[in-house]
Formats: sequence, structure tokens, C-alpha cells
Amino acid sequence: MPKWTIDGPEQLTFGPVSKVNVWIVAGRLSVLASEGPPSLEVSQVGDPPLTVTLDDDGTLTIAYKDLTWDGLLGWLRSKRRVAQLTITAPRDCPVQAGVVSASALVAGFEQRTSVKSVSGEIVLDGVSGDIHAETVSGDVESRGLTGDLSFTSVSGELTVADGRPRRLRAKTVSGRITADLDLTPTGHVTLNSISAPIVVRVPRDVDTDVTLRTTSGRLDSGFPELRKIQSDFPAPIPKALRGRLGGGMASLSATTVSGDVALLARDKSDADDFIRGDFLTGDLLDDVDDLDDLHDTTTDPRTTKNTEGEADAR
Repeated sequence: MPKWTIDGPEQLTFGPVSKVNVWIVAGRLSVLASEGPPSLEVSQVGDPPLTVTLDDDGTLTIAYKDLTWDGLLGWLRSKRRVAQLTITAPRDCPVQAGVVSASALVAGFEQRTSVKSVSGEIVLDGVSGDIHAETVSGDVESRGLTGDLSFTSVSGELTVADGRPRRLRAKTVSGRITADLDLTPTGHVTLNSISAPIVVRVPRDVDTDVTLRTTSGRLDSGFPELRKIQSDFPAPIPKALRGRLGGGMASLSATTVSGDVALLARDKSDADDFIRGDFLTGDLLDDVDDLDDLHDTTTDPRTTKNTEGEADAR
């Protein structure tokens, strides 16, 4: 089994790689799908050195000796363990990447991808397949999602840009969830938070069943088809909006305890703005404030009815 000890800048090229495992503490990590030979480029590494192994089954592991996947979230002794490295591997490789405070980019993989972070930010770019992300306070941004994403965090935020998920499950305590989605007929989205807001934008002509719930937060919807769920029980029974958009098929559920929930309608012109990056600079969140103006000025009787239902729900 080949083994290397990396204590300074280094470039390595490997034979066939079937799986990538990498765990670092601080610095920057990039794991990129590539058609070329698998490789590792280390531009910076502190003390102690990194250990690199390539098992007989093709598993490439890059880590410190005393840093493991299972113990990653409880490992905070960063000291001088700063590393900057880039790994390339075939796009059909499963990837397991863990960081403490380092930032991480994982791009282009199509199989199972698992990422863990304590406080480091993680970007998933064009990753499909089965994706699991877990953080304490680190944010996760997903671009071009076309697989199954499961996200859990205490206070980290989740941003999904240009997402077309089969399944998206997110759960946070106080981390904001923001998602711009195109739902397939079999897509299922379930978003939950305790105190953080949830903002979702979908095409105006989407086909999905929707349920929005909050106990003490505010509910906003750009779709007049959604109706307040009536209840004979007193507070704190959750307020809810529910309905079928288009022909249904997909499902979308967003639930908070004290956070606000907003479902926004995306027109075709908005998609062009999104491609230019406006989504990530805040324009999507600005649309939440515009909902109140929409409710106040519209003369459409369906919208008026929905506005009243939302007022009651608040």
C-alpha cells in the first residue's frame, strides 16, 4: 500500500482511485471531478504533516493521523494545522470530506458525497447523487443540485442555487434556509427550522403540493392558490398554508417554530437575474418584503382571499 508523508508543498499523481477520503483542520480544501489522472496538489501544510495513503482497493485517504471522520465535529485543537490542497479524481468516485474551520469546495461528483464541518464554509458545485452535509455553524452552498441532499446544522445556513433535487431534506436550529428550485414531478422537499427563516422560490407554473407551517412566525406566499388551514384549536396550534399548485405531483413542505416562512413565485425574467448571480446577492430575499406590497395593491379576488387568509394566519 503506497504511503506518503507531506510536510511541505507537493504534487502527486496516482493510479486508479475509486474513493476519496480527506480530513483537514484549517485552510482551504478543493476536491474536483476530473477526466485526467487522479492527483493531489498541496500548496501549504503546517505541523504536523499530512499522511496520504492509497489502499489496494483504490481508496485515497488524506488526513492527520489523529483526525478521524467520526471524531471530526468534536475536534477543535487547530493550533498550526493549516493546509491548502486540491484533489482531482474521477467523477464517479464517492467522496468523504471533513473540515474543522477550513473552507471546502467539492465539485462535479456523481456518486455519494459526504461533507462535515465545524465552522468552515462548504460549497457543493454541480454535485449529484446522494449528498449528505453536516455542520455545527458552517454554511453550505449548493449550486446546480440534481441529486438527493440531506443537510443538518445547528446555526449554519443552507443556500441552494439553481437546484433540481430529487429529494431535499434540511434541518437547522437557527440557520437560515434559502432555496431557488425547479421541482421534478417526483421531487420531494422537506425543510425544518426552529427559529430561522425559510425562503423558497419556485417557478410560477410549478406542479407541486405545498404545506407551509409556523407556530409564531409569519407566513408569506406569492401563490394565491394556497389557503389557510382552519383549526378549531386555540394557539399555539401552528399556522399553516396548504394547497396544490398546477397538477401537483411533487411535494414541498416548510416548517418552523418561531421563524418566518416565505414561498416566492419565479417568473422567467427572474431566471435570467438568477443566472447573473442576483440570487446570491440578496435579490431573492428582497422579494419577501415585496409580498406585502403585492397583497395590498392587487385587485385579483383570488389574491385578496389569500391575503386575508395570511393575515389571519399571522
